[in-house]
Amino acid sequence: MVVRIRSDRRHSFDVPPEELWAAMARIDCYRDWWPWLRHCDADGLFAGDVWTATVQPPLPYRLTFDLFITDAEAPSLVAVDVTGDIEGSARLEVSGSAVGSELHFTSELTPTNALLRGIAKVAAPIARHGHEWVLDNGLRQFRARAL
Repeated sequence: MVVRIRSDRRHSFDVPPEELWAAMARIDCYRDWWPWLRHCDADGLFAGDVWTATVQPPLPYRLTFDLFITDAEAPSLVAVDVTGDIEGSARLEVSGSAVGSELHFTSELTPTNALLRGIAKVAAPIARHGHEWVLDNGLRQFRARAL
């Protein structure tokens, strides 16, 4: 049994797409915004860059993974392939809206690390909780610290 963790979320921001993109591109600030991001090595928000990250959710494990940016079109799209302790794909789409911007985030990820696969098979809600915690806190902290 393979556990896939899927996300499909939409969030509104009261800034135009260009301002939201500019904040997203401030990768040098990521570790300040997100204390649970233990490591982030990236050059920029452009196609072809590979980001290496380590995340510590509020669970007794860390995730280390690479994000290969397959597509980046400022200020509207970032698509990545994910490899490492988790694998799959993720996509951020930014569009204009009546209030400023809408961010649409989708992902489909599968744990590849033996420990994480075991946890996901036996206790899928725990794996999903860790994923949802990172997304929820990441969004809250981004709003508070980046915009």
